[in-house]
Amino acid sequence: MTKRLKHIAPSIIAKNQGELEEKLDRVKDFAKVIHLDVMDGNFVQNESLNFDFILPELPCRVEAHLMVRYPEKWIAKNYRKADLIQVHYETCKSLPKLCKFLKQHKKQVGLVLNPETKVSDVSDKLKYFDQVLVMTVNPGFYGSPFLKENLDKIYEIKQLRKGIEVEVDGGITDKTIKYARDAGADVFVSGSYVMKAENPEEAFNKLQSLLK
Repeated sequence: MTKRLKHIAPSIIAKNQGELEEKLDRVKDFAKVIHLDVMDGNFVQNESLNFDFILPELPCRVEAHLMVRYPEKWIAKNYRKADLIQVHYETCKSLPKLCKFLKQHKKQVGLVLNPETKVSDVSDKLKYFDQVLVMTVNPGFYGSPFLKENLDKIYEIKQLRKGIEVEVDGGITDKTIKYARDAGADVFVSGSYVMKAENPEEAFNKLQSLLK
């Protein structure tokens, strides 16, 4: 069996098109995965990419993490913008129907688990998904405290669904990434550590080197 490569995914929070483009320019030449934080100011307090944004052609996987109250509405209008769309368990009325729609349009689907969501709450839903995103912060902002105890979910998920990709989002720095790596995560979302660095590529490479 081929060993899955581990990747750092810089996350982007943007209030307008200009800010989105500026942040993409900081990471698009070296990131293999770019993580877009879409927030409606309702499901979470903050707002990000809550407008009809335009993405340039990017040479990498684009993920859209939907921290929105009505993901079905966003997906119907915007599903073409991302390769993988991540939805929160708490927001979807019909996860199987949503997954079917996205797969019909050749998109991958990720299920997001908030810190308070237990793996047992979603064990019967994992079969529909290509990925699970484990939140290690309370969602909505860069720089929230790292909740290490949530990493225990990774083992549970991989026992229930062999081979599924697990992504970790929240508080990933050069000090915390080893815990997520050792817990078995495959993709590591980094917000402020990379995006607010004076040299984002240098910060990215440091994190990537810690995955070896």
